[in-house]
Order: sequence, then C-alpha cells, then structure tokens
Amino acid sequence: MTIELNQVTTLFLAMALFLLGNLLVRKIGILQKFCIPAPVVGGLLFAILATILKATGLVSFTLDTSLQNLFMLTFFSTVGLGASFALIKLGGKLLIIYWAACAFLAIMQNAIGVSMSYLFDIHPLIGMMAGAVSMEGGHGGATAYGTTVEAMGIDSAFSIGIAAATFGLVAGGLIGGPLVKYLIKKHDLKSTEVEESFEYTAEAHEPAISVDNFTMQAFLIVTSMAGGSLLGEVFTNVTNGIVLPNYVGAMFVAVIVRNVVDRFNGNIVHMRSITLIGDVALGIFLSMALMSIKLWEVAGLALPLLVIVFVQVVFLVLFAIFVLFRILGKNYDAAVMCAGFAGHGLGATPNAMANMAAVTARYGPSRTAYLIVPIVGAFLIDVVSMPIIITTMNLFS
Repeated sequence: MTIELNQVTTLFLAMALFLLGNLLVRKIGILQKFCIPAPVVGGLLFAILATILKATGLVSFTLDTSLQNLFMLTFFSTVGLGASFALIKLGGKLLIIYWAACAFLAIMQNAIGVSMSYLFDIHPLIGMMAGAVSMEGGHGGATAYGTTVEAMGIDSAFSIGIAAATFGLVAGGLIGGPLVKYLIKKHDLKSTEVEESFEYTAEAHEPAISVDNFTMQAFLIVTSMAGGSLLGEVFTNVTNGIVLPNYVGAMFVAVIVRNVVDRFNGNIVHMRSITLIGDVALGIFLSMALMSIKLWEVAGLALPLLVIVFVQVVFLVLFAIFVLFRILGKNYDAAVMCAGFAGHGLGATPNAMANMAAVTARYGPSRTAYLIVPIVGAFLIDVVSMPIIITTMNLFS
C-alpha cells in the first residue's frame, strides 16, 4: 500500500514532527547534551519508521515536499540579514582572525572529504558532502546543498550529508570540553574577568515584536528571496552553466540589503523578528527534508562516511591546538574560543555555545569568546563557506 500526502498534508506532517522533536529533546537528556536539533529528531524518527514499513512491504509513503525550497530560502535570507558590517567592527581584529580561521577550515574540510573520496572510490561530491557542507554547515547546509547535488545526478548525496552532519554534531559536543581542558592545564590559563553574563545578542536592546516590525522583516526577507532567485538565474546564464543555487543568492542579497538599510536607518532591521522567522523556517525545512530521507541509500557508504568524519575531527583538534589557539593570543579567551570552534566547526552554533557554557561554568567567564563566537558562528561563517562550497561543487560536478 502507498500513502500519498499532498502539499498541505506534507506540511502538516513536517510541523507535527517538529513539535514531536521539541518534546523529545526537552524530555531526553542526551539529546539536550549534544544539542541535537528538534526537527532532526522528529524527521529521523519518521524516516526510520518509513524505512521499516517499506522493508517489511507494509506501507510506502509519497510526500510532496515542494514547499521545502520556500522555507530554505527564508532561512538563508534571515542568515544574511544578520550579517551586519557593524558586528565585524564590534569584534575587532580577533573576530577577523577567527573568521579567517573558519574560512580555512572550510577549505580543508572540503579537501579532506574530496581527497578521501578517491581513497574509497566514491564520487568526489559525496566526499564533499562530508566536508564543509555538513561539518561547518550542519544539518541546514547538508539539506540545502544535498538537494542541489542530487539534482546534479549524485544519488544519496542528501542522505550522506545528513548522516555526516549528525555524526559531526555529536563529535563537536564531545571534544569541546576535553580540548579546552588540555589547553588550560598545559598553559596554566585562568579567567581574569568578574563572573557575569557576556553572551552577545543582537536583540539585546531592541523593542518587543509587533505587527509593524514583524511585517517589515517579512518584507526584507521576501525582497532578499526574490533578488537571490534572480541573481542565481542570471549568474548561471552569464557563466554558461556554473551553478549558483537560489538560496546562496538569497543570502548574499540579504547581506547587501541589511547593510544598505543600516546606512539609512539602523533601527529598521529587528533581529528578534528575524531570528524568530529564521528558527521556524529552519525547523520546518529540516523536518520536511529529514522525514523524506531514504536511509537505505546510505547503508553501503557507512564505513567511508565514518572514516571521513573521524579524519575531520582529528584535523580540527590539531588545528585548534597548534594554530588557532596561538593566533588568537594563547590565553584563556583563546582556549574558550577553541571550544566554540569545535562546536560549530563540526556542528552548529548551539553546540558551540553549549561547549563554551560548560567551560566558563567551571573555569570562569570570557567576554571576548561570548562576543566573537556567536557572531561568526551564527551569521558570518556562511558568508565565507558558501563560495568555497559552490566552487568545490562546480569543480567536481
């Protein structure tokens, strides 16, 4: 028997799984510890159930996920609208160094993934899906680029990306604490700051959400989405077929929109509304993507995938200890930023914040780390990683 869900019922299922995931994350401690996103939990549960039902010959599902692209465009537009040049100025020299380190990490993650794909005799783009796409990009990047790579004819790219992102997320949560503990003990580091909350939030001094400011943010997002879609089409036509996905174009247009708007009026962009819209859009598009994943497609690639992710983790740890820690100043703040780097370099910004929270709760606060890591991890990292990923994708297509 085949159960077919139309556009509306597929959206209903995605939101129901999103809410189920939220409930399970609140109730199950290990999911909270490793910062596993709620839509990943709900979506994967349905994917596992669908796989079992299909394998036993009872039921198969046909889903209409045509709305997924809309929510994906929305999310990446909100990322771009958060990338204010004023934030870069606020972070100073250390932010630029940290940001450049993230760009270098993206290059190396793709180099590792692609080079190891030849070792295992798999397509280079499959290796790329276990690179910066799913490591620095997390589940959002794996979903977005996986869809694009599959459209280029690479079967199971999306499933590989999601699996790699999940492994990376867990690894990022596991290694952050031990990494910083090693640095602190080896160099006898101590916090020199008074205990206080230093986490940077762009929403700190904004007014509450209202119909007016929420509607304005929706307009800015839709403007970025429309401009990005047009930019992607024009770029592909002008370059004779080089792929620039519409969600990449939307993010870059959103960066331009944000900074042009800020020059005229710094109060127009309302990050509370932007963040709310982005979180909901990300949750729905991830849930919709994961619930339609074909788990049986990745079974044969489990070993290569695990080996590639293991090498990614080893490289990041070595880079953080011997390079990043040193160029950030070889002090306590640098050690805490290495914890954040491990979190979002292998998973997501919530992972980075959880790592830093665990470290600072034990060893003391770090104003610098709590300023720089969220700004780069939440907004700026995609600005540098996207061109690297797109270049790799077109080189090996």
